[in-house]
Amino acid sequence: MRVLITGAAGFLGYHLSKRFLADGHSVIGVDNLITGSPANIESLSAEDRFAFVDHDISIPLRVADTVDGVLHFASPASPVDYLEHPIPTLKVGSLGTHNTLGLAKLHGARYLLASTSEVYGDPQIHPQPESYWGHVNPVGVRGVYDEAKRFAEAMTMAYHRHHGLETRIVRIFNTYGPRMRAADGRVVSNFLVQALRGDPITIYGDGSQTRSFCFVDDEVEGIYRLFHHPNRVEPVNVGNPAEVTIRDLAEAVIELTGSSSPVERLPLPEDDPKVRQPDITLARRILDWEPETGLREGLIRTIPYFRGLIETDDAQARTLP
Repeated sequence: MRVLITGAAGFLGYHLSKRFLADGHSVIGVDNLITGSPANIESLSAEDRFAFVDHDISIPLRVADTVDGVLHFASPASPVDYLEHPIPTLKVGSLGTHNTLGLAKLHGARYLLASTSEVYGDPQIHPQPESYWGHVNPVGVRGVYDEAKRFAEAMTMAYHRHHGLETRIVRIFNTYGPRMRAADGRVVSNFLVQALRGDPITIYGDGSQTRSFCFVDDEVEGIYRLFHHPNRVEPVNVGNPAEVTIRDLAEAVIELTGSSSPVERLPLPEDDPKVRQPDITLARRILDWEPETGLREGLIRTIPYFRGLIETDDAQARTLP
């Protein structure tokens, strides 16, 4: 197959591109590098079957020759990023989704939208099944991301119903692993960098809020299976249902890094969800998928990457005049 993946320079886009390439497919990676990493593109470009297009998908894109699949992963995806880039986040979720759907329609390609557990907002049903409509503040600070993804889901379903486009929607829960940006603001990367540097571990609130963390290899496998599923149209949760508190995550990071970092508490951000846990009954049944990597194992596999990032940054700092 020849697939186009937007957001290919990002964390998940990079790993998904690698998976398609490993299975012998060709990948067109599209990214404007607003939050993506040039190092990811450099790594992918070592593959003969990878081509990079530096482009903001909020602007229409034409692609020569045939495209068999379009996977829309472009978007700032952490609170730090989408609060810094609120308008581009809304545009890539609306205009970017429209443009990628149009591209898939033009080529008769299968389409997959990367949605998010954030469509559930601060949930009142726990764990969250795909049938839950969510509890989102549309005018809160997180609304730029939450509502962009909810709109993207609605547009994807409209293209399926009105144009007969073959579509898939994956709702991604907190994912972590190598190739995350050190300063992306996600809790796992925050804690790892702070612990490895010996800085205070910053917990927002009392740390009793929960998340469910999925190692990137497991997440990509679920997404890849959904893309190839013959007939699933409605959204599918792909995440690890093992729920942990933020306080427990901090303790695990401190232990596994051998850090002596103290824990520092800061005020809870606006609209921060109190709980988050996927119901993956559907993914288990139709994809024969569930995560294989526990949190401790995933952190052990992630720590060396972050240790290398910090050592490189420190070495560069020492060479500055």
